[in-house]
Amino acid sequence: MKRVLTPKLRRIGLRLGFERDWYLYIVAAVIGVFMGLAAVGFILPLRQTEHFAKMLQGSESLWILVLLGPAAGGLITGILIKLLRHEGVGPGVTSVIYAVQRKKGKLSWRIGLRKWLASTATIASGGSAGAEGPIVTIGAVVGSNIAKVLGTGSQHTGTLLGCGAAAGLASVFNAPIAGIFFVMEILLRDFSLKTFTPIVIAAVVSSATTQGILGDAALFGVGEGFFRDGLAFSVPQIPTYLVLGLACGLLGALFVRSLDSTERFFSSLPVPIYVRPFLGALLLGALGFAVFWLMSSDTVPKFYGNGYPMIDTIINPSTYFTNGEDNVLKDAAPLLLGLAGLALIKLVATSITVGSGGAGGLFAPSLFIGAATGGCIGFIVHYFGWFPNTSPAYFALVGMAAMVAATTHAPLTAILIVYEVTQSYDVILPLMFAAVVSTVVARFVCTDSVYTFKLSRLGVRLGALSDLTVLRRLTPEDVLIEKATIVRQTDSAQTLVDLLEETGTSDFVVIDEHEKYCGMVTAADLRAALVYREAIPLLQVSELQRSDLPIVSNEETLDLVLDKFSRSDVQSLALVKMQGEISGLITRANLMKRYQTALNQDVN
Repeated sequence: MKRVLTPKLRRIGLRLGFERDWYLYIVAAVIGVFMGLAAVGFILPLRQTEHFAKMLQGSESLWILVLLGPAAGGLITGILIKLLRHEGVGPGVTSVIYAVQRKKGKLSWRIGLRKWLASTATIASGGSAGAEGPIVTIGAVVGSNIAKVLGTGSQHTGTLLGCGAAAGLASVFNAPIAGIFFVMEILLRDFSLKTFTPIVIAAVVSSATTQGILGDAALFGVGEGFFRDGLAFSVPQIPTYLVLGLACGLLGALFVRSLDSTERFFSSLPVPIYVRPFLGALLLGALGFAVFWLMSSDTVPKFYGNGYPMIDTIINPSTYFTNGEDNVLKDAAPLLLGLAGLALIKLVATSITVGSGGAGGLFAPSLFIGAATGGCIGFIVHYFGWFPNTSPAYFALVGMAAMVAATTHAPLTAILIVYEVTQSYDVILPLMFAAVVSTVVARFVCTDSVYTFKLSRLGVRLGALSDLTVLRRLTPEDVLIEKATIVRQTDSAQTLVDLLEETGTSDFVVIDEHEKYCGMVTAADLRAALVYREAIPLLQVSELQRSDLPIVSNEETLDLVLDKFSRSDVQSLALVKMQGEISGLITRANLMKRYQTALNQDVN
């Protein structure tokens, strides 16, 4: 059925002009509407569970929910992992990045379905994770599979994948600008206009759709009088925000290392992969119950779930003052210990949840940890009277951006996320400063982000230059392939000389007695042999061939092919099918010509 449907869709697409880029704008708008509706369906169950937890406040049986609730979510997640197996390599965003870098943007629908169900179960039951990672993954899967159904080329698959991811994040956070730059800066690493325009359309349409249904404004409201005293960012304030950036940078690096160590620990356990989320949930439940019992609390632990209600509390000025005039601070020790403890417990809880295989995002925990860290530093600054016109809540806002920047190594996205979810421009300058400082510190301490530490273990290197994304979108099928001049191992070396004179070819592909590839004789090899020309008739091809050269397959992206050329220092490599049959030669010159052409197309 699929084989029949795809050609028909392609023919319809050709009639509609689908060979031109304008069709991406229509598809992007459709993806935006779909993801807006999907986000509503994803968000509402999570909000209902928050409402349910509030209803149980003060209940005598609440301790049972605190202790066993996460375990129920871990059990459901494990069952879903068992039933919906897929080729993903880690948490949702990590799998999306891997698909962009190594699989031409192809994602299985199983990834999206499992992420939706498992993350709902994880977060709703108290797992310490956010909703943004799952919805980004779901959107990426939607975009990838729409591209597959429409039969678009590999260059447009990544763009539509980005449309879905940006639309998802824009809907959850009601932050279309941040959703756009998250995709451009973290997922695609591509800021070309052809990629940017459809993603903007998808993000804006999706955010408008969700906002139209739910009627939400900013995710974290700061109140009408939040900046009533003004916040004139000045040179004397730079050291305090420098300290905040340093603290968040170090804490962000610790978060990445903690996630990596926890994931390694659970991977080393002699249990099936689908059992690990349940074990992690049991540990989380034990941690939650310990805090619940020690604090003699009558509410669900604040670090359970996405933590949005607690973030709202931390960025509220009244949290730090005893009166409405905001000039008398509360007792320092309980407040500082509470905020610092929340930051560290949230870090540990998220590491356990995600490291054990629980489904969920890392943006919300980063915002939580950053807000608590910023609140601590802001309280100390205000306590000593250094900047009386400020509030610890200001520093909490800045800490949110600094921590997201430190954990993702994406300061632009972090700045825009916090700006859009609070809709407060007054704090943009310290946001920018602290986010950049925290990113530099985090990268110095730990070269990987929360999304790339597992990719590094798989040998996936993310280039620093966005131009390399061009090569990652192309395959050998997009390059002019030269006809291979084939010789046998048993042929005389004189055959190579004769072919060189007849055809001008200087690189030869060698096959064995089974007609399969076994090596190459390069121009350098032949020149070295010609130094002793009188010995040529006495030599066989097998004595000149190189068997250590890598081969190229049609499925590889051109950045991998370029890497093979760099390591081998040759001008041609054999393009070989899975069965060992020779398809032709791919040359370094043709690869670079195609790269330059693609760059020119992106510029234009």
